[in-house]
Parts: sequence; C-alpha cells; structure tokens
Amino acid sequence: MDNGLKVILFEKLPEGNLQMIEERVWSMNMVTALEHVNYIVVGGREFETVEGRLNVDEGKLELLLVPMRTEG
Repeated sequence: MDNGLKVILFEKLPEGNLQMIEERVWSMNMVTALEHVNYIVVGGREFETVEGRLNVDEGKLELLLVPMRTEG
C-alpha cells in the first residue's frame, strides 16, 4: 500500500531567507500533479513553485515557493 511522500513547503522571503510553511504527507497523485502545475494554494495563500529537491537521506520532497502578490 502506498503511504505517499512527505512534502515540506518552504517560502522564500523577500530578504532571501527560507521559512518552512508546513510538512505533511502527500498522496502520490498530488505529487504527480506537480508535473502540471506552477502554483500551489496553501493556508489560503497562493504560491508559485520555484524548484523542488528530493532529499533521499530523509525521504522527503522539499518545494521552494514564492508568494504571489495579491491586490489589496
């Protein structure tokens, strides 16, 4: 049985630092969907996916995200 893959979302802050948004298990369908999407909505905020890294040592997929500007 497929238990999915642990995914960590990091936000790249304007200063260049990284801040972890969340860590959770994604189904393989969600991971596969990354091939077709450029934007992710999490916590009601929209982010552009910049790059991903598969951390084999920890068995985690790490995604780097930048927030989309929203008109106030």
